[in-house]
Amino acid sequence: MNPVYLVLIFLLSSVAGYFIIKNVPSLLHTPLMTGMNALSGVCLLGAVISVGYAYLAEGAAFTPGVVFGGIAIFLATVNVVAGFGVTHRMLKMFNPKGKRTEK
Repeated sequence: MNPVYLVLIFLLSSVAGYFIIKNVPSLLHTPLMTGMNALSGVCLLGAVISVGYAYLAEGAAFTPGVVFGGIAIFLATVNVVAGFGVTHRMLKMFNPKGKRTEK
Protein backbone atom coordinates (compact mmCIF):
# COMPACT_ATOMS: atom_id res chain seq x y z
CA MET A 1 0.00 0.00 0.00
CA ASN A 2 1.19 3.50 -0.77
CA PRO A 3 2.68 5.21 2.34
CA VAL A 4 0.82 8.43 1.53
CA TYR A 5 -2.49 6.60 2.00
CA LEU A 6 -1.30 5.23 5.34
CA VAL A 7 -0.37 8.72 6.57
CA LEU A 8 -3.71 10.08 5.34
CA ILE A 9 -5.60 7.32 7.16
CA PHE A 10 -3.61 8.04 10.32
CA LEU A 11 -4.37 11.76 10.15
CA LEU A 12 -8.08 11.25 9.50
CA SER A 13 -8.42 8.71 12.31
CA SER A 14 -6.53 11.03 14.69
CA VAL A 15 -8.90 13.93 13.94
CA ALA A 16 -11.97 11.69 14.23
CA GLY A 17 -10.71 10.24 17.53
CA TYR A 18 -10.06 13.72 18.93
CA PHE A 19 -13.59 14.90 18.18
CA ILE A 20 -15.13 11.70 19.57
CA ILE A 21 -13.18 11.85 22.85
CA LYS A 22 -13.71 15.60 23.20
CA ASN A 23 -17.48 15.11 23.45
CA VAL A 24 -17.40 12.38 26.14
CA PRO A 25 -18.95 13.53 29.44
CA SER A 26 -16.66 13.32 32.47
CA LEU A 27 -18.92 10.69 34.08
CA LEU A 28 -17.91 8.21 31.37
CA HIS A 29 -14.14 8.74 31.58
CA THR A 30 -13.50 5.76 33.89
CA PRO A 31 -15.32 3.16 31.75
CA LEU A 32 -13.86 4.69 28.60
CA MET A 33 -10.36 4.60 30.07
CA THR A 34 -10.76 0.96 31.06
CA GLY A 35 -11.90 0.06 27.56
CA MET A 36 -9.03 1.96 25.99
CA ASN A 37 -6.54 0.20 28.26
CA ALA A 38 -7.89 -3.15 27.11
CA LEU A 39 -7.65 -2.03 23.48
CA SER A 40 -4.10 -0.78 24.07
CA GLY A 41 -3.21 -4.19 25.47
CA VAL A 42 -4.48 -5.90 22.33
CA CYS A 43 -2.53 -3.46 20.14
CA LEU A 44 0.56 -4.08 22.27
CA LEU A 45 0.25 -7.82 21.73
CA GLY A 46 0.01 -7.25 17.97
CA ALA A 47 3.10 -5.03 18.07
CA VAL A 48 5.08 -7.66 19.97
CA ILE A 49 4.15 -10.29 17.40
CA SER A 50 4.99 -7.96 14.50
CA VAL A 51 8.38 -6.93 15.86
CA GLY A 52 9.21 -10.52 16.74
CA TYR A 53 8.29 -11.68 13.25
CA ALA A 54 10.32 -8.86 11.66
CA TYR A 55 13.30 -9.71 13.86
CA LEU A 56 13.21 -13.37 12.88
CA ALA A 57 12.41 -12.71 9.22
CA GLU A 58 15.44 -10.45 8.83
CA GLY A 59 17.85 -13.06 10.15
CA ALA A 60 17.81 -11.93 13.79
CA ALA A 61 19.19 -8.51 12.85
CA PHE A 62 18.54 -5.32 14.77
CA THR A 63 17.29 -3.13 11.95
CA PRO A 64 15.96 0.39 12.66
CA GLY A 65 12.40 -0.92 12.38
CA VAL A 66 13.03 -3.55 15.03
CA VAL A 67 14.79 -1.08 17.33
CA PHE A 68 12.07 1.57 17.05
CA GLY A 69 9.43 -1.15 17.37
CA GLY A 70 11.07 -2.31 20.59
CA ILE A 71 11.11 1.22 21.96
CA ALA A 72 7.44 1.60 21.01
CA ILE A 73 6.61 -1.68 22.76
CA PHE A 74 8.35 -0.48 25.93
CA LEU A 75 6.51 2.85 25.91
CA ALA A 76 3.16 1.18 25.15
CA THR A 77 3.72 -1.24 28.03
CA VAL A 78 4.34 1.67 30.39
CA ASN A 79 1.13 3.29 29.08
CA VAL A 80 -0.97 0.16 29.63
CA VAL A 81 0.38 -0.55 33.12
CA ALA A 82 -0.01 3.06 34.24
CA GLY A 83 -3.49 3.26 32.71
CA PHE A 84 -4.68 0.21 34.61
CA GLY A 85 -3.08 1.61 37.78
CA VAL A 86 -4.93 4.90 37.42
CA THR A 87 -8.20 3.10 36.63
CA HIS A 88 -7.77 0.93 39.72
CA ARG A 89 -7.23 4.00 41.90
CA MET A 90 -10.27 5.71 40.41
CA LEU A 91 -12.47 2.67 41.02
CA LYS A 92 -11.26 2.42 44.64
CA MET A 93 -12.78 5.86 45.24
CA PHE A 94 -16.25 4.33 44.78
CA ASN A 95 -15.81 1.73 47.55
CA PRO A 96 -17.55 2.39 50.85
CA LYS A 97 -15.11 3.81 53.39
CA GLY A 98 -15.45 1.00 55.95
CA LYS A 99 -15.09 -1.83 53.44
CA ARG A 100 -11.71 -3.33 52.60
CA THR A 101 -10.94 -4.81 49.20
CA GLU A 102 -8.53 -7.66 48.63
CA LYS A 103 -5.58 -7.08 46.36
